[in-house]
Amino acid sequence: MKRSKSTISYHEFLHREYELFHAPYQSETDFFGTIRNGNVRKLQILLKEPFHKKEGLGILSKDPIQNLKYHFTITTAMVARYCISGGMGQAESFSLSDYYIRLSDEARSATEITEIHDEMCLTYARRMRLIRKNAVPSPSIRMCIDYIYEHLHIRMTVSHLSHVTNLSSTYLSRLFKKETGMAVSEFILNKKLETAKAMLADSSYSIAEISASLAFPSQSYFSNVLKKECGLTPKKYRDRYAGRTGLL
Repeated sequence: MKRSKSTISYHEFLHREYELFHAPYQSETDFFGTIRNGNVRKLQILLKEPFHKKEGLGILSKDPIQNLKYHFTITTAMVARYCISGGMGQAESFSLSDYYIRLSDEARSATEITEIHDEMCLTYARRMRLIRKNAVPSPSIRMCIDYIYEHLHIRMTVSHLSHVTNLSSTYLSRLFKKETGMAVSEFILNKKLETAKAMLADSSYSIAEISASLAFPSQSYFSNVLKKECGLTPKKYRDRYAGRTGLL
């Protein structure tokens, strides 16, 4: 069945690529969003339910420990992606995920895997809290950036974001550049390209679908800006990096 390009978003990409995690989707996004937002206090409450007793985990292996390890790998991959979308560098995020996946591979009990899971989640959340605190001190700009991360699938303008933050377009532009070092449009494009590269490397969506899902004006525009940013067209980027993250 052909997928509707207009309905694909980065969140759907994450969900579909790792859809073996059978917990209700809304609770998934709330959980991963909590980590990305660096909300350690809320995360600690969510982690009171032990990972190995979590409802909705599908059967990926007849061996209970191996089954839990598979789900841990899926969870870690998603946490890594969410944190990249929230501003963590890809190298840092992937390095953390590789480290914790290796730890889980050596685990011998469900309790040990749960402990590694909780440590992994809290480590990402604490780092995201520092990233947000150090990078963007203004509540208005934090609100603006949160909105951008949640709406990469639509076209956004300074005027649009001024309504979200209740700031004038002129003031928002000036404040955003001061606190992030980038113009609003530059920041939005940067985050769309980061997401596009992740989708090219880790999904089977066509280049046209990725372009449409991130609301680029056209596929040719997407190709041009990606080539300008990293020297590769979408096809060449996928050929070079597909399947090389080592997360799954």
